[in-house]
Amino acid sequence: TEADAIAAEPITAREIEELELLAEGLSNKAIAARLGISDQTVKFHVAAITGKLGAANSTEAVRRALRRGLLTV
Repeated sequence: TEADAIAAEPITAREIEELELLAEGLSNKAIAARLGISDQTVKFHVAAITGKLGAANSTEAVRRALRRGLLTV
């Protein structure tokens, strides 16, 4: 289930940081520039985040993270 997936693979502090920037509407490229990493690394992290949250895309991942209290607005 969705809850089991989150329990099995916790979201890292870096992933939370990237989720916060996604929630602000930043693109992968903008997130990469802000964090001083490559956009390929951001893409990899976003894929991991969406997988861990059972989301189809980054928008849904942000929505699920907000519902779970992983992010605040």
